[in-house]
Order: sequence, then C-alpha cells, then structure tokens
Amino acid sequence: MFRAFWEEHPELRATVGSLLKAFWTLREAFGNGHRLFLCGNGGSFADALHISGELMKSYLRARPLPEEHRTALRALGGEELADSLQPGLPAIVLGLNHSLLSALENDVPVPRIGFAQELYCLGRKGDVLLGISTSGRAVNVLHAVKVAKLREMGTIAMTGREGGPLAEQVDCAIRVPAAETRRAQEMHQAVYHTLCAMLEAEFFPDRGTLPPP
Repeated sequence: MFRAFWEEHPELRATVGSLLKAFWTLREAFGNGHRLFLCGNGGSFADALHISGELMKSYLRARPLPEEHRTALRALGGEELADSLQPGLPAIVLGLNHSLLSALENDVPVPRIGFAQELYCLGRKGDVLLGISTSGRAVNVLHAVKVAKLREMGTIAMTGREGGPLAEQVDCAIRVPAAETRRAQEMHQAVYHTLCAMLEAEFFPDRGTLPPP
C-alpha cells in the first residue's frame, strides 16, 4: 500500500512517518472500542465528512456483517438489513448540529467554540480528534484540540507546509508540502485515502475487494 502511495504521490514521501503514526494511533483507539472525532472549516469540513464516509461503510473492501448479526436481524424481520448493513469504524464529524451552533452564537460571547462544546460533551478518554486546517491556524479547531487534551484524547492534525500552531499542539501532525490552500487540500485527500485504506485492511481483512461501480 505504501509502495503505491509513494509511486502515485512522490511529493508526499516526507509525510509517511506521520501517516504511520496516525494509523497506529487510530488502530489502537478503534481496537479498544474508542471513536474518532473530526473537524475542519470549508473544504476541510468537506474532507472531514469524506473521511467519515470512507470509515463508516465499505471503501475498497467488502464488509459483510458478522453472521451472528445477520441471523439476529433475520429473526427480527430485518432480512434487507441483514443483507445491506456493513460494519464500520465510528467517525463523528463535529459541526453538524446547527441548533447547538446557533444557540452558542446567540448566547455565548466567545466566538468559534462550537467544535469545542460538542467535543466537551461527547469526547471520552481514549477517543481521538483529527483536526484539519491547511493554515494550521483555524481558531475553532485549536479550541477543539484543547478540549481533546482535557478529555485525555489523542490528537492528530492535517495541515499545509507551515503547520501553524495546530501542528505544534497535537500528538501527530501530517504536514503536506503545500502552502496554497487548494493544493494542500488535494494532498490531504491522497493522505486520508491511504489512511482509510490502511485502517480498512486492518479491521476488515480477507473480505474481498469491491467490484468496480
């Protein structure tokens, strides 16, 4: 998998060490029943949703339900569910609760604390936060990192070349070698596609690859 990553994206070889560290962090968290939280703004918010989608259903490999779950669903009259549901890894994107965010904006004088408020309520020791910011300076993402540390969570960031304060505050920073936002986001996608493929291979091995759409 890394050979393909290097060959397709030689400009990202310098990220391999931090990519591996992120994989090990998430492997341990998911393996112990913990969850991944994600946050970002604009295109990085879209990337957070993209990552969640790849982790919470099949990406490159088939993911049939365990037979005991299929049997139990059939006993409950859920034949279609038994044949359609897929195992996944719990990946929760912060910022989707617009009622909460608008209440904070209206009621709380300190701006841009929405991610932090959600994470304070939902995050638990052993969970992991992945914050995405091409500049590494997104204030709401930085607030979320502080709460993650309070909650004794692991912290990962994906940033651009400079990294900013975000890269300095997390346990693992994946800095792609780009300063321009558009280019950094393109590189982020290559990184997280590889990370998602590695996690899928780790937790859903020997289940066969998906046919082309």
